[in-house]
Amino acid sequence: MMELVEANWILLVAALLIGLLVAWWIFAASRKTRVSGDRRDVLDEGADPATRNQALIDSAAAARADTPVPIPQAIPVAAAAGDDLTRIKGIGPKLRDVLVSLGVTRFDQIAGWSDEDIDRIDARLGRFEGRIRRDNWVEQAKLLAAGDTAGYENRFGRL
Repeated sequence: MMELVEANWILLVAALLIGLLVAWWIFAASRKTRVSGDRRDVLDEGADPATRNQALIDSAAAARADTPVPIPQAIPVAAAAGDDLTRIKGIGPKLRDVLVSLGVTRFDQIAGWSDEDIDRIDARLGRFEGRIRRDNWVEQAKLLAAGDTAGYENRFGRL
């Protein structure tokens, strides 16, 4: 084995160098990020001074460190006059809060939704998207808005 290495050491070194070059090209050279284009911002150095000054004037004032940040008061769900939307199967407290923030507070609102209304509201439900049709909220809301507890329990189970 040693004789083979001694006789072909030049070929082994050349193969090693070629292998290192190919590995460098695969892992390093082809991974460089290239930035192209010249998009300048009005706040960059060298920008037109009048435009730069106007952008600074129009921007919101920076908050001072000693100025307290007002914390908005949470509106309790009970304060939003309406029905208990959690009675609809598939609506929990978090989803109820999302619906209230969208202005949906009563069963008769949900009962009157058209397909377009369902699509519009469903698109704003985030991770709850698809629940309206899957859980059949409109039919549940129609029964609850009408006060038909027996019909609701026959169709959807106990409240």
